[in-house]
Amino acid sequence: MRKFFALALAAIMFVSFDASAEPKKEKTATKVEQKSDKKVKQKTKDKEVATDDKKQTVKKGWNFAPFPSIGYNSDTGFQIGALCEIFDYGDGSTYPAYKHKFNVDLSWTTKDQVKLHFFYDSKYLIPKVRLTFAATYILAQMYPFMGFNGSASPYYTDLASGKKQMNRVAMYNVKRNSMRIMADFQGDILPNFRWAAGISYWWYDIQNISLKKKGATAYDSTFANDYLTTQGINSPSLWQLYQRAGLIHANEAHGGHHLELKAGLVYDSREHEADPSRGIWAEVYAYGSPDILNGRGKDGYHYLKLAAHFRHYVPVWQDKITFAYHLAYQGKLAGNAPYYTLQNINTLYLRQIISDGLGSINTVRGVPYNSVIGDGYAWANIEMRFKIVSFRFIKQNFYLATNPFFDIGGCVQPYRLDEMEKIRQTGQTLSGEPLSNAELNLIYTGVHRKVHMSAGLGLKLAMNRNFILSAEVAVPLNTKVYTNTNLNVPVSELKMKNSYKPGVNIGLNYIF
Repeated sequence: MRKFFALALAAIMFVSFDASAEPKKEKTATKVEQKSDKKVKQKTKDKEVATDDKKQTVKKGWNFAPFPSIGYNSDTGFQIGALCEIFDYGDGSTYPAYKHKFNVDLSWTTKDQVKLHFFYDSKYLIPKVRLTFAATYILAQMYPFMGFNGSASPYYTDLASGKKQMNRVAMYNVKRNSMRIMADFQGDILPNFRWAAGISYWWYDIQNISLKKKGATAYDSTFANDYLTTQGINSPSLWQLYQRAGLIHANEAHGGHHLELKAGLVYDSREHEADPSRGIWAEVYAYGSPDILNGRGKDGYHYLKLAAHFRHYVPVWQDKITFAYHLAYQGKLAGNAPYYTLQNINTLYLRQIISDGLGSINTVRGVPYNSVIGDGYAWANIEMRFKIVSFRFIKQNFYLATNPFFDIGGCVQPYRLDEMEKIRQTGQTLSGEPLSNAELNLIYTGVHRKVHMSAGLGLKLAMNRNFILSAEVAVPLNTKVYTNTNLNVPVSELKMKNSYKPGVNIGLNYIF
């Protein structure tokens, strides 16, 4: 992490550009002008001291932070590309809050994921209304699909991509194209209280993996290999096995289009948004989608869900040490959602480009993303934030901080669990096709463990309290994986061990 932040600081030194410099004053001036100028200087100086006791200066005008999009995430691999964050501070009267913020990101990861992302946020473009807009396209050649309801769908380490016996078969992966376009609006009702409304468009295209490396097929998703058939598994991926079993329906298997609407309330008393040291940020809103874009008719997937978040920032010592926690719930109120929308963690403000959960960088850090899928989730994030040192460098305000944390969460509303149990009890698919012990073990083991926990440590480098580089390591504490070399055994003989490898994320921002 030290090397990462050293490189980050060096890169910022060469690419940061501050457009807020004031023009030099003329040398010739009248006594009245000189006297007036002294008063202005004194006022400015007083403002700087009163605004920030850490010898920071008020930023004005446009501030650009182009930066190599270099990072790492355990779920997606090493990332390379380019990003630029652009802030407009106006006349500086709102600093450290900005007038306008833009973010543009183009990147590629070593686990074959391409991201194109644009983000805009402002309270000033529309009078008395805050607009937050994002447009994102993600092509994931190796997108994880690990079944429904977390621990109810076991993960076998022997079937992971890259294992020698898998011979170019990706049991827990699919190819997924996705697009997300979001526009959210907030307006004042009372001091700190706001209404919220939004509209978003989602598109998913899900297929078998067709990845090639060096001109040859990297994964063959057409037939199960010899190792799988010997185990009694006749599907080359869990996604295809779920279709055979009837857990994924034919009219949703390959994705679809969705128009989603939301409405609710927000309470926000934070003194600053990107890295608050005091205040409450709470929101509750309903969101849902009428299935009108896919031509499914009476077999469409209409749903209404509720999202509730309570974030509290408690100053322990000035603004140097802050205790922060986040309590969250997201669950179904009515209808039926297609399986490919379940991983979406809904929000009014994107802190990360990828909004998938439960797990990964948004909810329970260290738990692989898309490994816990259900109709409803509850989770909590608890952390202490310590500002180690603040300093001025290349005309910018910096600080270095650390944040030890603990996360806990789980699936509180299962998804098609009754169908999974029925398949296990009858030993056959929902259409009556017999399944082997190994296939039944892949679909459902009878395990009902729902709580996932992790603990870890983060390091932050912040510029002007808005551009925040982040590195975090999280260790999952009680997430079980299976290690059987023979899957075609009774459920009572399945062997388990504790947890996945630690999760690492190098990117941007606090997660809440």
